[in-house]
Amino acid sequence: MVSWITGRSAVISAGRGAPSPLPRFSRRAALGTMAGGALASVLAGCGSGGGGTRVSLHQSKPEAIPYFGDLLEQFNDEHRGSIHAVHDISANLSSGFARGNPPDLGCLNYNFEMLRFQERGALSDLSDLEAEANIAPEVRELVEHFPTYPGRTSVIPYSMMAAAVLYNEEIFAEHDLEIPTTYSGFIELCETLQEAGVDPVYSTYADAWTVSQGLIDYSVGGSIDVPAFMDELRDLGPEAGPDAPVSFSDTLREPLEKMLRIASFSQPGAAARNYGDGNVAFARGEAAMYLQGPWALTEIDRIDPGLPIGIFPLPMTEDPDDAGVRVHLDLALWIPEAASRPDEARELLRFLIRPEIADPYNQANLGFGVREDAPDVTDARLQDLQSYVDRAAFYQGISQALPGTIPFENYCQAIVTGQSLEAVLRTLDEDWARLARR
Repeated sequence: MVSWITGRSAVISAGRGAPSPLPRFSRRAALGTMAGGALASVLAGCGSGGGGTRVSLHQSKPEAIPYFGDLLEQFNDEHRGSIHAVHDISANLSSGFARGNPPDLGCLNYNFEMLRFQERGALSDLSDLEAEANIAPEVRELVEHFPTYPGRTSVIPYSMMAAAVLYNEEIFAEHDLEIPTTYSGFIELCETLQEAGVDPVYSTYADAWTVSQGLIDYSVGGSIDVPAFMDELRDLGPEAGPDAPVSFSDTLREPLEKMLRIASFSQPGAAARNYGDGNVAFARGEAAMYLQGPWALTEIDRIDPGLPIGIFPLPMTEDPDDAGVRVHLDLALWIPEAASRPDEARELLRFLIRPEIADPYNQANLGFGVREDAPDVTDARLQDLQSYVDRAAFYQGISQALPGTIPFENYCQAIVTGQSLEAVLRTLDEDWARLARR
């Protein structure tokens, strides 16, 4: 048996491994959503009646639960008497797979945590649906950045999020500032703002995920080829470690030193500020820039719906052509091998990928379409990123490439709050090496 760390597949029990956490990009919506549990309970029960073969959809992204609830009602209306879809928002995937009772169809954030199911052959082959899904090749490559099961198309991408630097256009205009296209230009911009008495960047270190997806992912992804680096690490197998020819200690040191320079332009007290604080502060004009994704825009709109916000990729080199945006597959569709109703699950999957269903979802949730013929984003604030997406000038964050058993978010938080960069990177190397030796 060969472990995941080698990048090769092994057919082993799908129930082994760490429990699946709430996707880290869903946690942001849970903050401050006190009624979430009650809403989830109501929606989970919706559609439990009606005729037809029961098929379950596991979709637990909190901010999208009502939207998918409506989609399932539409699906059930179209299939009345033949198929009845039930919204499963609370399943424990590890337990379900271990018991041989997983959901029939999954629609979840796609990251390394899905790997343990995909690589072990626990997800069925969807290659016959590829033509119908019409996924853009550059989006398909995002799936292939992770080890896959040979000869299978295990997941169908559904929605992609693109994240970069949000900036207050009024503050930039007031100080006659231009969008920086190089790292040195970004630093100069921050210095100009600081000299003018404006906090250049609003940071929220109290929520570790905001550090990993923002400062860390942007800095690393804008500096190195993350998939190539991860492939080299996996190829080392049990020889991995801090003193290996390829390591986190060597490869990430320079990008993270640059990151710390950027972090130094954060507002005072960043260590005590969380995601909610950041949304409120940025909406109130308390900083010029905010390293967050489009999910923050909805929260900002609630405070100041008229705030003029622009967005640009964080430049990490001196070559403007190196600039790219951080992306992740916010949702991807998959059907377990052990699904109770695989045919009905495929019918539901086909419904969800119909352009007239998928396109409005992405527009409503500030996502980018994944089909070759997907329309451009309609939100004016995201249109500056469209050209980067169109030419595949994007990267997946390194935080997406690490298993949940490595507490990467906490390490990111430790770095920006004063712990030794060298020591944290060495610990990260040792964590990876321990997994490689299993």
